[in-house]
Amino acid sequence: MSITESDLPGVGKKFEIELADGEMVVVIHNTGKRELFYRPEPNADSERVFEFPDELARTIGSIIEGAHFQPTEPATQETTLPGGILLEWYELHPGSGLIGETLESADIGNRTGLTVVAIQRDETTIDSPPADTTLKEGDTLIGVGTREDCEAFEELLAG
Repeated sequence: MSITESDLPGVGKKFEIELADGEMVVVIHNTGKRELFYRPEPNADSERVFEFPDELARTIGSIIEGAHFQPTEPATQETTLPGGILLEWYELHPGSGLIGETLESADIGNRTGLTVVAIQRDETTIDSPPADTTLKEGDTLIGVGTREDCEAFEELLAG
């Protein structure tokens, strides 16, 4: 993403921001007013999307910047299926004792009750992974089980 800044004599400053589907133009007036424009192509006419007075623009900017809330991704993702069965995602972090094991040798089902139904590896998803699938650092295991099964697997992951 590139941002181009230019002076607008007597008006203020203009910032042009390249987007995947066009260009955003932000004009900050000397009066404090902000205008936000969208342009689908570099040579197309800009369409004004928003206009904000100074105080509102600063408030919105602080919200977008994260001054009021910092999102955090949960360590695990959880989906509850009918009957209280959980579908959860677990990442194999560096140093995990499961790295280098096959699903068969790790014996996850017998040790914890959790069933591994898929593995996300980079951009690939291995559905219904065979028992001879070797677990690798960075793999995300998708497992199904009761809350107790999931907790037992989390303990196994923690070592």
